[in-house]
Amino acid sequence: FSLSLGGYNLTKDVPVFGTANPLPPFGVFAVDQDFATPYVQNFNLNLQQQLGRKNVLQIGYVGSIGIKLFRFLDINQPSQAVITATDLACDCINSYSVPRNYPNFFYLNQEESSANSNYNALQASLRTSGWHGLSSQANFVWSHSIDTASDLEDFEPNEAQPQNSTVPAADRGNSSFDIRRRFTWNFVYQFPKTSGAWSRLKSGWGLDGILNLQDGQPWHLNYEFQGDYSGSGEGFDRPDEIAKPQYNFGDPSQFLNLTAFAAPCTFGNPNNDGTPDETNCIPGTRHFGSLGRNSLLGPSFKEFNFSVFKDTSLMEHVTMTLRAEFFNLVNHPNFSNPLLPNFIGDIGAPNAVNSGGAFTGGYAPGTYYQLTATGDVGIGNPFLGGGGPRGVQFAAIFKF
Repeated sequence: FSLSLGGYNLTKDVPVFGTANPLPPFGVFAVDQDFATPYVQNFNLNLQQQLGRKNVLQIGYVGSIGIKLFRFLDINQPSQAVITATDLACDCINSYSVPRNYPNFFYLNQEESSANSNYNALQASLRTSGWHGLSSQANFVWSHSIDTASDLEDFEPNEAQPQNSTVPAADRGNSSFDIRRRFTWNFVYQFPKTSGAWSRLKSGWGLDGILNLQDGQPWHLNYEFQGDYSGSGEGFDRPDEIAKPQYNFGDPSQFLNLTAFAAPCTFGNPNNDGTPDETNCIPGTRHFGSLGRNSLLGPSFKEFNFSVFKDTSLMEHVTMTLRAEFFNLVNHPNFSNPLLPNFIGDIGAPNAVNSGGAFTGGYAPGTYYQLTATGDVGIGNPFLGGGGPRGVQFAAIFKF
């Protein structure tokens, strides 16, 4: 069939935008003519057992499958074979033009309903109600979410558009929101009431708290327009993974050692211009990076909130509650997903140099990806959420 825009054939004509007639190539956003409504299938099986009079244990399997989910592909992106053939034929030093299906256009980003997802989880909970003044619930989830697209419009690179649109299945990986293990525990304990002298002072005391423990979220690295190593011209190539990634979860300034990664081409072009970019790529070696989508692990989250309270009856219909509340009681540092605050894991330009003085396409020892934002400011502005330092507040509440 023939694609057209405003009466212009995308394979032959140059469209006119307003009164100007700019030169090609153009970028176009389109919608698949077979666009469908996505849907999700949910299923679960739970077993529940009462333990004594006050406790209930529940264990279950929970799963879901997402079908016809939204994502977009660049249907004008050249294949790896075309990129390699053009690179060899051109033997260019600087950027070159790779043949595309529709030569008057560059990006042809087409929204489709072709992505899918699946989620599987073991979920367990233990509830205690009024056991000697204690009410509590502990929950544990062991899960895995996999998909081919985790958002609608690529707010983070490769979460809606694959690295290689000609082989979209290659970007099947962990969902951006995948959290393998999560444990939460909340409790309220009220001390026994007393009578006699000073009973109003000694009665009404209690403790409550919430504990949250969870694994980090997945992410990946991209070049943010630091070189067209793949030859596709998309601007957000992923690097090659050349060694097992090494994390330092205790030091945000040295969170991930970048020596495990390298530019996705073979450096060594003798005619390069002396910069660590795609001009160093030997013709025919450009390729899409081997680092998998969402294959890296972000920092974990650990937080314990705790409070002490006292309820006092002032008169028949008036109760006063005094509370001392401690947020992040142990002052544990919690950093946001490494993609924040810029919504990209920018690996930066290669900087490794071999003994002969030539760039190798890798990263020098001592080059690290750093964590710079906590969860409460990760999106650019403070908001209510985890990640802040220890906080203490006092409150007086009157109930009528």
